[in-house]
Amino acid sequence: MMKKNNVTKLALVAAVLVPMIFSMTVLSKAASDPKNHEKTLEVLDEKKADVLKLTASTAAASTAIAAIPGDSTTPMANKLADLISYFTIILMVIFLEKYLVTLTGYAVFFILIPAACILFAAGICLNRTFLKALAAKTAVFGLVIFMIIPISMKVSAMIEETYDLTMEATVKEAQDITDEINDNTDSEGNVIDKFVSKLKDGVSGLMKKGENLLNHFIEVIAMMMVTSCFIPIVVSLFMLWFVRVLFGVQINVPKELPHSFKKTNK
Repeated sequence: MMKKNNVTKLALVAAVLVPMIFSMTVLSKAASDPKNHEKTLEVLDEKKADVLKLTASTAAASTAIAAIPGDSTTPMANKLADLISYFTIILMVIFLEKYLVTLTGYAVFFILIPAACILFAAGICLNRTFLKALAAKTAVFGLVIFMIIPISMKVSAMIEETYDLTMEATVKEAQDITDEINDNTDSEGNVIDKFVSKLKDGVSGLMKKGENLLNHFIEVIAMMMVTSCFIPIVVSLFMLWFVRVLFGVQINVPKELPHSFKKTNK
């Protein structure tokens, strides 16, 4: 009877080793191959292009407004220049997400899933339920990590569709103000006084345009912060909460030593 149980255990362990080897040799390569994440990477590349476009528009508008004679436009130009740091943060998050798309796939299928298989095999050999449950938790946790970025991209896309026109309008507005000022700048980089006098309400009218532009940039930054930074965090917390609910039973290591171990230490 004992021999039969040992044969059964060995068969189960061998069966567990098959998905472990398959995960390490096949799935890890497929999950870390950028070609298998083309859609996700394309979305991230589009986001990167949008951020770079907004950064360039902000810098150009800030420089143009700063060229207006007098000190009244300096605070507005400085506020626009300060927004570049926020775009830089968003750009860093996008680059991080691009790398994590492939790195998480490799980590999950080359490390976590094999670790889960080893824990499950150990649970079979030692007749320990808590090891089997820990193996299931490890496997599900790995799959959750692997799915966080793709799911975040889908949720973000639904929000970004609403704000696409706002972003394009903001870039156009910044370009119009920049072109208007640059077209009336002399060879030395100074804004022509005649141009300022022709403006409706003078410099104050231009300041009003700058304030509207600043508000629109802030709105775009808030939207991109939500879609690029906040949503991935929320999705991560939700999926980890789901895993916790799914495996809600707390697993405790048995305090009593195995009977066979007691005998050997008498």
